[in-house]
Amino acid sequence: MPFENTPLPYAFDALEPFIDARTMELHHDRHLQTYINNLNDALTDFPALQNCTAAQLAVMNTHTVWRSNLAITRNAGGVFNHRFYFAGMTPDGARRIPCGALESAILRRFGTQAAFESAFSAAALSVFGSGYAWLASDRSGRLLIVTTANQDTPMARGLRPLICCDVWEHAYYLKHQNRRADYLSDWLRVVDWTRADAIFTGAAPLCAV
Repeated sequence: MPFENTPLPYAFDALEPFIDARTMELHHDRHLQTYINNLNDALTDFPALQNCTAAQLAVMNTHTVWRSNLAITRNAGGVFNHRFYFAGMTPDGARRIPCGALESAILRRFGTQAAFESAFSAAALSVFGSGYAWLASDRSGRLLIVTTANQDTPMARGLRPLICCDVWEHAYYLKHQNRRADYLSDWLRVVDWTRADAIFTGAAPLCAV
């Protein structure tokens, strides 16, 4: 503490034409910054928690003792989810290609990459209001497509997130307006599959975001 808003690992316009620069700027510099500010404020009176990561704080609402302090868990979820989302996209075309053990697991689970993308998009479209769609793995390594509301995370269910798509309207409305399906199609073109595979195999730490 305090949490800081670290720079994006690429320029605001690096994901165009799929994700526009103005959306990226507002999303990172305004929306994420608000969660960071609110989290720092909420932690002021809790010195014992000030060395925790956002990931640790985000799942503390699974423990009864912390349920009276939802400002911490909700804003920590906003920080973790946004950082995971931004880190999970890339302008590098070579990293946008499914690869490695994760590609093999997707093919075993869904049959084809196209079938996975169809199932993932359907899940993301099913989110009522604000939330996220995730590809995650359970403790046995089985892949699951899950959704979460608001700033909840799959980690609270004991799952390991691999990729996540933010479907809050502020993530896409400037470019795509109410066309969430078009946004999902574009977002799938910029997924960093190299990073997702590294998280899946344990070669990269989950919380290095």
